[in-house]
Amino acid sequence: MIRSVSATTFTLLRSVSDLVEGLRQHIVDPCRNRRGHWRDSAVDESLTLRAERQRIRRPTGKTRNTARQRGLGGHVVVCCQPLYARAPARHTDLMAASDPLPEPDRLEGAPHPRETGTLFGHTLQEAQFLQAFSNGHLHHAWMISGPKGVGKATLAWRLARFLLATPEDDGGMFAPPPPTSLDVKPDHPVARRLLSLSEPRLFLLRRAPNDKATALSQVISVDEVRKMKSFFALSAADGGRRVAIIDSLDELNTAAANALLKLLEEPPAKVTLFLIAHQPARLLPTIRSRCRELRLSPLHAGDLASALTAAGGTVEDPQALAELSSGSVGEAFRLTNLDGLKLYATLTKLCATLPRLDRPQALALADLAATRGAADIFDLVITLIDLFLARLARTGATGQTPPDAAPDEARLLARLSPGMQAARAWADLAQSLSARARQGKAVNLDPAALLMDMLLRIDETAATLATR
Repeated sequence: MIRSVSATTFTLLRSVSDLVEGLRQHIVDPCRNRRGHWRDSAVDESLTLRAERQRIRRPTGKTRNTARQRGLGGHVVVCCQPLYARAPARHTDLMAASDPLPEPDRLEGAPHPRETGTLFGHTLQEAQFLQAFSNGHLHHAWMISGPKGVGKATLAWRLARFLLATPEDDGGMFAPPPPTSLDVKPDHPVARRLLSLSEPRLFLLRRAPNDKATALSQVISVDEVRKMKSFFALSAADGGRRVAIIDSLDELNTAAANALLKLLEEPPAKVTLFLIAHQPARLLPTIRSRCRELRLSPLHAGDLASALTAAGGTVEDPQALAELSSGSVGEAFRLTNLDGLKLYATLTKLCATLPRLDRPQALALADLAATRGAADIFDLVITLIDLFLARLARTGATGQTPPDAAPDEARLLARLSPGMQAARAWADLAQSLSARARQGKAVNLDPAALLMDMLLRIDETAATLATR
């Protein structure tokens, strides 16, 4: 029995040995060159083709023989695998270093709201928040609404700074007295961290760069809202309060608004949300109903001048600036940076020639706003024309002229819009020209031609009203 098993084993080993020898002759040997190194292929190619293959594939020097043989129950396993070096990375999209993207919530030429320490004209809203905080009735979501540029973001950062810097009241006998102001010293650690955007208990939700990081996205996507939800899913380092600033709700797309709504319905513990809204009427009613609103009004001339001066701006005519900016510090910055008061004075001087428009003056104004690199001036002139038509309509509807924003403006408004019929005509023209300007900018019409057409339409309307 032992002899028969040995004979059988010997016969099996001999068969396997013959099989291995055949594999070596038909597979292994043809893969070697004359020096015993591995060839790139089992096919004997020409030297030219081989050189081309070597240039493309770039083997690592002498390709190693990775054939491994190990016995498994009398079997022999042969593994042939040529190794190649990883091809060097090739940079196909070489781009020059570009300037960093601007912050989406910063107005050009003005300090960021987190850098503004003083808020003007909204003491009532500050007192409402401070009272809710002191009474222990702090709501988890505060919607700060109002026109653009009146200080909504500044108030949001001010409230966030106050919450994060004020210690929680543990109810003990040594607890600090209730705060009487929202002021936080600039050298406070929280204030310094917020200024550098390094506060770990704050999440700032705003428009992010696009996928290629070449520009800012036009909307706040749902991915950014999900990041905020993931942020609040983690525990705070010190177990204290956490704050989120959403700037702004108007820029949320539909999916992002729905994701935010779920967070408002089930708010995390010790989390306060400050949601900035320019036009709250356009938001989801379910979002508005889950927030306590702090509505900010336009600033008066004195507060506007103080806020503009504190932010580094200059004020020549506070009353005229307040009229043209509608009490908005952001709009006042744009007017002062682009010399908007003089532009409006030029426009009213031109409209004083109605219903016989001074064509040379109109061409000069159109050319001024259509020069190369003057896109901001063009946009401002469009805004000033719309504002002038609105003031005309308001004068005819109310029978009262607003305060002058340019020399002799009140007399001009009363002459061009004496009654309700004129007010309706100017209001219809304002709506028509606004839509025409948007369409013209969308299709890249010549700015000078577009402005000249708008001025001629104004002249036509004035002539029609003069004949009635």
